[in-house]
Amino acid sequence: MRNTLVALFIIFSTPLFSQDYVLDSLKPKFGHLINFEANTFKMAENSPTFHQFFAKMDSIYSGKKQKLHVFHIGGSHIQADIYSNKIRTYLQNTNTVSQGQRGFVFPFHLAHTNNPSNYRIEATKSKWQGYRSSVRKDSIAWGLAGVTAAFREKSDTITVKSNYRNYTNQPYEFNKLRVFYNTWKSDYNLTVLNPELVISDTLNRDKMYREFRFNKLVDEVALSLELNDTTIINPEFALMGMEFMNDDDGIEYTSIGVNGGSFAYYNRAVYFEKQLQLYKPDLFIISIGTNDAYMPKSEFDAEKFRAYYEAFIHMIQRVNPDCAILLTVPNDDYYKRRIPNPNTATQQKVIMELSKKYNMAVWDLYEIMGGLGSSNKWYQNKLMPRDRIHFTQLGYSLKADLFMDALIDAWARSTDRNKEELLKHYKTLNE
Repeated sequence: MRNTLVALFIIFSTPLFSQDYVLDSLKPKFGHLINFEANTFKMAENSPTFHQFFAKMDSIYSGKKQKLHVFHIGGSHIQADIYSNKIRTYLQNTNTVSQGQRGFVFPFHLAHTNNPSNYRIEATKSKWQGYRSSVRKDSIAWGLAGVTAAFREKSDTITVKSNYRNYTNQPYEFNKLRVFYNTWKSDYNLTVLNPELVISDTLNRDKMYREFRFNKLVDEVALSLELNDTTIINPEFALMGMEFMNDDDGIEYTSIGVNGGSFAYYNRAVYFEKQLQLYKPDLFIISIGTNDAYMPKSEFDAEKFRAYYEAFIHMIQRVNPDCAILLTVPNDDYYKRRIPNPNTATQQKVIMELSKKYNMAVWDLYEIMGGLGSSNKWYQNKLMPRDRIHFTQLGYSLKADLFMDALIDAWARSTDRNKEELLKHYKTLNE
């Protein structure tokens, strides 16, 4: 969608549902809006990589210590990290061995845009400037996050907190902190304010990060950023992300989202793949597409969309050929709040064709919602705001539960588990 419309707008007229499973209680009121038969991971049963992923998931569910890494990429829906965080928390709260490290995050507050509510990275906001790969006039070095916060002043203190409003059984702690930035420049000195915490301080110029190792687990740390020499002309510290790390096994769920994000805009992030190579995702959820199709029907190029999508799949496979990749069809939306967007149906066709070509699975939110024009019905029922692109708090909570229901169905089919028993386990985690 156009940059002027890309800022996330969510109606907070409904309570924050945290981790409550709301799908069952909402069926009497909203069930007529949802195509429950379509709420599946289509073709997952034919994908060896999904069987491999569910085998790992099942192992953790059985109480075995194992690492499992989920990536989820999208636009403003993922930057807000409402429904993706609810999914993350479901998975990490599975049992006593399921919570992995918090992992990669971005300090959106410093880029002057909305930050997820489950962590905090704070500094003197007025000293920082934000650059998004989804804003055409912006130009800077971008990495995995697709957004960068630039600092060009003399000094600042960055306070990093791995917990804020989250609902995991245990707080996130870390004994390693990676700070991703433009390591090819040495204009600034980045240090930990409490040097007694630090065991080692190493610089990785290739993947563009500095890693601090600590002598104990912490959930908060303060960093000092100081200009090395006041005679430096045009100094710049381009912050591309941070990573909260520890040595725990369990499930790690990394969400990457930037308001206005599309395949074309993420393609501007030159260092995206280089930094993705640091990881070996077991499941990669692709939720890009809304912004690619937010235009009049005459302007949407389906083959260009297919080419971008296919190139992104190839990139993931270069990083991990055995990664299970879930393609998601975007939700129904309205163009400029007036016109039901017909381009999503074209995307749906392209995505289904790609899933068959590459033996991947699809979660078709467009069909689940009811297809063309359905977002207006969701809006009338206060599940979407007036833009009929995003969701309300209740809408996102419902969306997360629909996703979990589909995931558990595919998991049960893959491992011959009883779906209702699995679903009951996750429904009652918050009781």
